[in-house]
Amino acid sequence: MDATRFHVEEVRFAERNVTLRLPFRFGAATVTACPQVYVKARIRFADGRTAEGCAAEMMVPKWFDKNPALTNEQNFEQLRFALRDAREAYTAEPDAQTAWTHFASNYAALQSRARAKGLQPLVASYGPALIDRALLDALCLHHGASFATAMSGNLCGIDIAGSGLADDLAGFDMPAFLAKQSPRARIAARHTVGLADAIDEMDASEALTDAPEDGLPTTLAAAVKRYGLTHFKLKLCGNTAQDIDRLQRIARVIDGHAQRVTLDGNEQYADADDFAVFLDRMLSTPVLWKLAQKTVFVEQPIRRDAALQRDVSALGKRMPLLVDESDATLDAFVQARALGYTGVSSKSCKGFYKSVVNAARCAHWNAAEQKQPSSRFFLSGEDLTMQAGLGVQQDLALVAWLGLSHVERNGHHYVNGLAAAPQAEQQALLKLHPGLYELSEGAVRLAIRDGQIDLSSLAAAPGFATGRPGAGISWDAMRSVY
Repeated sequence: MDATRFHVEEVRFAERNVTLRLPFRFGAATVTACPQVYVKARIRFADGRTAEGCAAEMMVPKWFDKNPALTNEQNFEQLRFALRDAREAYTAEPDAQTAWTHFASNYAALQSRARAKGLQPLVASYGPALIDRALLDALCLHHGASFATAMSGNLCGIDIAGSGLADDLAGFDMPAFLAKQSPRARIAARHTVGLADAIDEMDASEALTDAPEDGLPTTLAAAVKRYGLTHFKLKLCGNTAQDIDRLQRIARVIDGHAQRVTLDGNEQYADADDFAVFLDRMLSTPVLWKLAQKTVFVEQPIRRDAALQRDVSALGKRMPLLVDESDATLDAFVQARALGYTGVSSKSCKGFYKSVVNAARCAHWNAAEQKQPSSRFFLSGEDLTMQAGLGVQQDLALVAWLGLSHVERNGHHYVNGLAAAPQAEQQALLKLHPGLYELSEGAVRLAIRDGQIDLSSLAAAPGFATGRPGAGISWDAMRSVY
């Protein structure tokens, strides 16, 4: 497909408050509510025609910037700045550009302005991450193309060689890499077990003082039974004794169900030595032997200011290590690889172009190291409480096209589906994506059956997993803010 050039005429933002049915504790943070931002962008082509596209993402506090001195509202304002700054940059472009060059030509300047304001690189990426998805949705709808078709045909115009953003991929055949991707029809949901989650009914009486009576699972044991879960992501708190004790209780519940397990440190271990103590204990605890055999990697165990300061190859040989919060810039995975990390997260809040670039790196590096297993370097789909609706649809379309076999999903557990959305929106989404969603317990929600998610509607849907302009969203039911 020829990469189409366009101007970005307008970008608008709206927000909807999301209240969690269960508290979500990761690392030192516990989230009970936060806004979800929606983006609508209008683009104009050379012939004067226009198209609109949209995107959505949660504004999760204490993840992008974990400074405990900041309030949740200050975290939200950081992300709003990133959105406004990216909008100003994209709409000010004097010449029509491809979707990729809108991103690539503004990347360095947006990072620089955020840095001048004392903002983390992850914050700076948030604005373009959402606007880029909205632009691609508009472009796909204009051409009547699905996300998978557009990406495999490089409708975005991705040109690594000419961008200066990933010089390590010089000589890599990006068009060929894009063309060979084929979207999966199903994907395993890797269920998050947060630090505040009740493990079983005995645990529930202590962990949940005000358990919701909404018919949905409130314990890990109940979630395994309802959804047929086979993949799990287990949060670590950074205290070895507490983590080992909790993992033993989790292991007893998921034994016989778990096919794959990942661990997430959320930066809670101070350094590599601190994490090594935990790993020694885990691998020498008999009750955890089965769990350890099914653990495919540990995600960001070390805090971000120390994670890329020293070699972790010895630890990585014992258990593959993946960078998430430290994957803050486009070159972070290159730095991490040199230190012994072999995995990197695909996370929609960081931008889908970063996922594509890092997937290309995995393919390139694995091909170069033919003596190593083909999965030595890997990309994994991770979540930021993606909500049923536009957010989860676009993230699933991305990981399905990348060919991932499992993806972290936790919005189905911590939030009561689309219960807070108007009925018209719920029904529109159910009609657009009947396999992806189900109506149960009085609301439309993500359908997880036998641990799997049906992606068939996303592969064919025009747009970036939207299906139609506006994506069935009740825009007038949200607050228009900035």
